[in-house]
Formats: sequence, C-alpha cells, structure tokens
Amino acid sequence: MTDQRPPVPQIDPAALTRRQLHVLFALDCSGSMRGDRIASLNYAMRSAIPELQAVARENPEVQLFVRVLRFDTVARWHIEEPCPIADLTWEDLSAGGETAMGAALQMLAEVLDSEQAPRQLPPVIVLTSDGYPTDDVDQGLAAFFARDAALAATRLAIAIGSNADLETLERFMDSPQERLKPLRANNAPDLVKSIKWATTAPVKATSSPTNAPDPASQLAQDAPELEAPGSSVVW
Repeated sequence: MTDQRPPVPQIDPAALTRRQLHVLFALDCSGSMRGDRIASLNYAMRSAIPELQAVARENPEVQLFVRVLRFDTVARWHIEEPCPIADLTWEDLSAGGETAMGAALQMLAEVLDSEQAPRQLPPVIVLTSDGYPTDDVDQGLAAFFARDAALAATRLAIAIGSNADLETLERFMDSPQERLKPLRANNAPDLVKSIKWATTAPVKATSSPTNAPDPASQLAQDAPELEAPGSSVVW
C-alpha cells in the first residue's frame, strides 16, 4: 500500500528562534525645530539607517523593525507599521506647530501593549525634543509607564539645543543608572552623532547573549564617550 501522507515541510530552525526587536522613535517636529535643526534631524536619520542595517546583518538571529512617531501640535505616525530595517527608507520630516509630547507618549503606550509577542525583546525607544511640552505631559508619562513593556524598554532621550526640557526627558528615561542621562545635541554634528549612537548602541546591547550585562549598564558605560570636548552651543 502506497503511503499517501503529505511530505513533512522543511523548516529552517533559525527562523523559529529569531527574536524580534522593535525600535521606536518619537521625534519633536515643533516650530522651534524649523531650519537647521529639522534638516540636521533628517540627515541624522538618513545616516543612521545604513548603520542599523549593518547591525542587523551582524545579528541575524534578531529581526529588527522600526516605527517613527512625529509630534508637533498633534502626534501622528510617520512610519506607522513596523518596518523591517532592510526595507526602510527615510522620508524627510517638516517642522511647525507646538509640542504635543504628552500625546506622543500616550500613542507609544498604546502600541507597546499591542505589539508584544512571545519572542519579542524589550523595545528600544528614542525620544528627541528641543523645547518644553505644550500639552499634558504628566498624563502622557503616566499612561506610558502603566505599560510593562515601557518599564522594560531601553529608553533614550536626546535634548536638542540649550532650551530643551531636561527634567521631562529624564523622567522619560527614569534610569537607575546615574550616568545614563539625556544626550545633549548642541549643534548639527552633535545631533548626527547622538542619533547614530542612540540607534545602534542599544540595538547591539539588546541583541547580546542573555548572559551579557543588562543593556542599561553597557549604555551607561559607553555614553560619556559622546561628550565632545570643545563643542560649542550654536542652537
């Protein structure tokens, strides 16, 4: 009698064990970002993408996805669906309006709840701002930290210029590591360097083997290297 059973499909074991890592950006596009600041932010994001793609190739056991949220008078998605880093291309942002950071944090909270999967690593979340929130940021922070995924996330903040609200950015990071503070971008080169580090360094740390030191500790050790001596404030 002929065996009529269908052939067993061949499954790549590596595909079953790959972990997902989501990197989410919340980018300030308010009116004070007009001109050189928004141009530098766009350039920094375009420059960071090839480096993120290289990190992903070096860590094939991790699937890397990116989402981008922009906020000005309102918060809205610039890249709404999780995009595989290999497919990511950058469309430039424009600036104008106020600074709805609280609304942006609430939107991040909503997707953090919806995107949890069994083999998903804690997300990396990067927040940039050059000023003070103009909406209820306390409510936004409360909604954000009510999510377990937010508490587990690697959270980094970049203060653009000399007038950024460092206190709020520090509350967003809420890091037990005293040395892990918001990055300061006082000019275009600072911003490019900060964006590149804030995207690649946590991805490398989070993608490390499970017996490696926690990502926050590694980042706290590396962050001081960003401080460029003699960097003058031009923003």
